[in-house]
Amino acid sequence: MHPMLNTAIKAARRAGAIINRASLDLERLQVARKGPKDYVTEVDHAAEEAIIDILRTAYPDHGFLGEESGTHLAAGQKLDAQADFQWIIDPLDGTTNFIHGLPIYAVSIALAQRGQVTQAVIYDPSRNELFTATRGGGAFMNDRRVRVSGQTRYHDALLGAHVPGSASAVAANTRFSSMLSECAAARRLGSTVLDLAYVASGRIDGYCGVNLKPWDLAAGGLLILEAGGLIADFDGEQGWMQSGSVLAATPKIFTQMLGHLQD
Repeated sequence: MHPMLNTAIKAARRAGAIINRASLDLERLQVARKGPKDYVTEVDHAAEEAIIDILRTAYPDHGFLGEESGTHLAAGQKLDAQADFQWIIDPLDGTTNFIHGLPIYAVSIALAQRGQVTQAVIYDPSRNELFTATRGGGAFMNDRRVRVSGQTRYHDALLGAHVPGSASAVAANTRFSSMLSECAAARRLGSTVLDLAYVASGRIDGYCGVNLKPWDLAAGGLLILEAGGLIADFDGEQGWMQSGSVLAATPKIFTQMLGHLQD
């Protein structure tokens, strides 16, 4: 296993321990709003600080992009320059689930080397499930190789989604209605990083998301590619990290999802 991946795993497990301890006494949590339907807790901050501390100790010359603390420059890096190595961190994806005691949330850590993600870790502390990938080395869950599902029939596909509005509003949105109504079922789990990990491991067949951030996508995107899946923006191009609009799926389902969306 790549030493940088090992360090990221150590950091993810440290964050997971912080999250698990806090989950035992949710009534004491202090919750703040970052925006409409967007929450943050002291657990998010503590988990991110623990991750950055471990990674910075091991790699002091690396940069960081964290959901809660923003961009941290690498040593000697100019403000407008891109670090050769940048860690992209979501310390607790699924905060709304977490504060309600719904155990669907995860830690996400990715390493980008000159803009290309090369290492990925997604850790689900409530289930002790660890998803990892190294570019060119495959995708794994708890040391077992995983692949996207073999599903080819769109009507039998189970999709995940992160789309705006209530369930009824989504159904009425012509951009998504055909894609989500003609599959077997659609699930809105509330954690994009787990959605992507579940596509990579074959638990769901595809995923559609909008208004997402790099920390939502970086690790899961590499997992899907290394598991034999496809990921792209709504035009079928590779601008998904920048646009925040994402389709990800097993190859056969991906093509059909893209067709529905473009129609």
